[in-house]
Amino acid sequence: MSAPMRNDAPDAEDPAPGEHAGTPSVASLLFVRAMGRAVSGVTVVATDGKAGRFAVTVSAMSSVSAEPPLVLACIRRESPANRAIRANGVFAISVLADCQAHISDTFAGRPRWGAPFDFTIGEWRGLVTGAPCLDGAAARFDCALWSCHEAGSHTVFIGRVLAAGESEAAPLLYTGRRYGRATALDI
Repeated sequence: MSAPMRNDAPDAEDPAPGEHAGTPSVASLLFVRAMGRAVSGVTVVATDGKAGRFAVTVSAMSSVSAEPPLVLACIRRESPANRAIRANGVFAISVLADCQAHISDTFAGRPRWGAPFDFTIGEWRGLVTGAPCLDGAAARFDCALWSCHEAGSHTVFIGRVLAAGESEAAPLLYTGRRYGRATALDI
């Protein structure tokens, strides 16, 4: 039995609390350029259920808690996957392997070949919730929706992990608008 979904989002018009509430945010262009220097894993977040089957490429994914096991993924509010996750109440996160950049491009809406958001690229299977998990991914997390929080242009979805798996594949990385691979340092 999954925990009830929570929505702790403050009113969008409320300023952030604290002494800097009136300080303007950094310019969006500067923020985007600085974030381009960060390194992130590449994931596809997918859902399936009464609202349909949807997936989207996401770089903002993280562990939240080990007890209970929780993960988060940030998805644009305008994405059809956003509405579907809310309605379906489940999602799966597939951490892409370094050989799966074409799958990232497909679910980012810019496929190298074929149609955007096409589930025929790659092999998918449901685990516990029925949300599609990608075969060959470096890791997989099958989640029941725990809570969602509005944050700017995105929704932060927190999922309680009902099933997880890993493979020997190296994860795909993204930085500076390019894909990459991890290289161990001899230190």
